[in-house]
This record gives sequence, structure tokens and C-alpha cells, in this order.
Amino acid sequence: MNKQIQLETAIAKIPDGASIMIGGFGSPGTPFTLIEELLRQGQKNLTLIKNDANETGIGISHLIENGQVDKLITTHIGLNRKAVELMNQGSLDVAFYPQGILAEKIRVAGAGSFGFLSDIGLDTEITSPESLLEWQGKTYKLETALNADFALIHANRADSIGNLQYKASAMNFCPLMAMAAEHTIAEVRNIAVPGAIEPEAIHTPAAFVDDLVLVEELGKPYQLMEHHL
Repeated sequence: MNKQIQLETAIAKIPDGASIMIGGFGSPGTPFTLIEELLRQGQKNLTLIKNDANETGIGISHLIENGQVDKLITTHIGLNRKAVELMNQGSLDVAFYPQGILAEKIRVAGAGSFGFLSDIGLDTEITSPESLLEWQGKTYKLETALNADFALIHANRADSIGNLQYKASAMNFCPLMAMAAEHTIAEVRNIAVPGAIEPEAIHTPAAFVDDLVLVEELGKPYQLMEHHL
């Protein structure tokens, strides 16, 4: 089954009010082309899940600045003054998690689990009393799994049935998010025939990928993505 579709068609599947995981650690691994199309189409009342808010005027910051995002689940927003400003104004709901906790919440969702126990941040504002429990004589926080309606990710290479291969640090959150979302859209630099990627070189199996968008066909957005990697 060939999973390659047009950019506009892929993003049009996302409705208003959707929850969307977006890959990337800063710029590496961020699906800039998919984000730009989401900005153009204008879906609103979105919940975004991303490691960071990018910098002002880059990546998901465009969506935040355009008023399309109601809630952001993240680890930090310190590099994005606009996101900080909107949070302080009460216009943007921001939920913070330690980076490792966020990654594990996504991972366990993809693994089909419901949560895990952690002793991180027990005495801080990120922990509410109702989330605490005792186990084997110690106190832990119950961290629930985190999934989403959609995942937008960037990969270096794919085959036509959806097996993905990432490049260097651009891998980051992308494999976890592909597993934890109901529908995964991957922008890729090139698409090969099935079997062209060695089995041991596949980072995300095709079972977790629904749509492929070939970004090198898109001219300027592809060059933008190339610049940030």
C-alpha cells in the first residue's frame, strides 16, 4: 500500500479541536512543512504536545501566534517570548512536564500501557496530592499515559509503505509520537521502494505511519526545513 499523499490532503484530515503531537527538539526533527500547511488551513482550538514551543516566528510558534492553539503540553517555552506572554495573559493554557517524564508518558501510551510510577518532583507544584500513592513503603506519583489524535513528524527517508528512517538528532521524540497517536503524518525527504531500507535500519515501522508527504517536491518549504536541520 502506497501511503504517499498530497500535503493539503494529509493536513485536511485534522479537525478543529484535535490533539496533535509534533516531533522535534528545538528545530531538529520539527516537521516545518506540515506545520506551515496547518497554519495555512487554519484549524483552531488545537492542543499541541511538543518538547518546546520553538522560538518566536518559527515552527509551532506560528500556530500559537495565530491563535490556533488553546493548550500546549511541553517541557519549556523559555525561548519563545510570545508563548510566555500569552501564557501570562491567560490566552494560552500551558502544562509543563520534566523532559524525561514527558517522553515516558508518550512512550507508555504507544506501548499500550496506562501510566507509570515516578518519584520525580514529588514536593513541587507539578505534583497534586491526589496523584500520590504508596507502594512498597515509598511514595510515588502516578503519571498517566499521554496520547493524541494526530502526530506530525519529520523523517529523513521512507519507503512507500511507511517505514521510516531518521537522521541523527532529528529522531528525538518522533518515534515515540508515531506510536502514541491515532493517526501519524510524516514529512520525508525521499520515498524509496519497499525493501530499499534495510530492516535493521528502520526506526519506525510502517504499522505506525498513516500518511507520507514528500517535502522535496514542495520547493521553498523544503528549503526552509533543510535550513533548520
